[in-house]
Amino acid sequence: MLSQEQSEKTVFSNDVVGGLRQRAWVEINLGALAHNVRQLKGLLAAKTALMAVVKADAYGHGAVTVARTALSAGANWLGVATIPEGIELRQAGIDAPILILGATHTPEQLKAIAHWQLQPTLCDPKQALVFSETLAATTGGNLPVHVKLDTGMSRLGPLWEQATEFVQLVHSLPHLQIASIYSHLATAENPDRRIMQQQQQRFETAIAQVQAASMSLPLLHLANSAATLTSPDLHYDLVRVGLAMYGLYPAAHLSSSVQLKPVLQVKARITQVKTIPPNTGVSYGHHFVSDRELRLAVVGIGYADGVPRNLSNRMEALICGRRIPQIGAITMDQLMLDVTAIPDVAVGEVVTLLGQEGKEQITADDWAAVLKTISWEILCGFKHRLPRVAVNREQGAGSRE
Repeated sequence: MLSQEQSEKTVFSNDVVGGLRQRAWVEINLGALAHNVRQLKGLLAAKTALMAVVKADAYGHGAVTVARTALSAGANWLGVATIPEGIELRQAGIDAPILILGATHTPEQLKAIAHWQLQPTLCDPKQALVFSETLAATTGGNLPVHVKLDTGMSRLGPLWEQATEFVQLVHSLPHLQIASIYSHLATAENPDRRIMQQQQQRFETAIAQVQAASMSLPLLHLANSAATLTSPDLHYDLVRVGLAMYGLYPAAHLSSSVQLKPVLQVKARITQVKTIPPNTGVSYGHHFVSDRELRLAVVGIGYADGVPRNLSNRMEALICGRRIPQIGAITMDQLMLDVTAIPDVAVGEVVTLLGQEGKEQITADDWAAVLKTISWEILCGFKHRLPRVAVNREQGAGSRE
């Protein structure tokens, strides 16, 4: 078993020789994370548990540290997408129940699941048969499994009309113990609730049919972040919260339901400052040409770190609480800013690319709007060569470090 220090050293570290914050880094505000979990728990009935979704390295925030913080703040379950993600948490000493939300199929995968005491999603009869037979031939023990139904996502699980047949099969197989029945909503963030309501009705119809077949009901869950923020009617026994836990709203109209604080900030340092004359091209392709003399700052972060190249000439950064335009093509390891408005800016100055300084804030939603994508993709894009630095503070005024 890895120690806490060993399990986190590739993601979270304290400053070492030379300083991890010399170039660029991601700050993870554990105080904000705990606040968000408590706020979300406050929306739930006492009987309803909260699953912290920490797949994709906790949306780029660092799975082990996020999982520990979320559990300490009141989360009951953890959700991952893959077996290795679950193993990482177990190796870190985390013993909370872990649901694998993705599909697993082979005997080898099942053996790993059983060994690490993870809980798989069942989505088709063949998978259930393989799992039962493998357990019979190996451990002989019972394994908690979670039955997934397709109520309109058209992804994993049998169609909802086949729920009773599938649940009866799983129930009849030795060594499989149904821990929950669940489904996933396709349009929960949409103000138009018609499709979500249709999915919920399908889910409840399927559950009623299962119950009518004289089978006792396990845990039921349907809600993602958006549904958790929408209505208690969608909460059932468990909610699965990802984006909201990280302090972002799945849609603007849901922002009044609870006060969330962004957990992640992306920062980098200025590595050179220079003055360039009018009619000077900046960066590859000279897609930006200065129309006047300006002060240019080179910043040590680029698209290899997760700053999308398509934001070139379309984004801003914060220095001492002021918005500063980015200019020229974003390169693999560096980008340029027009810092003419801050004449005393110097090498080593901290630049906030995502986060808050004073009254100004730039969020993953801002980048997503420019790129016509979603904030989930932005958060998951920051690479591991950016050290994750854990902090525990309220967002406040920026400082010149």
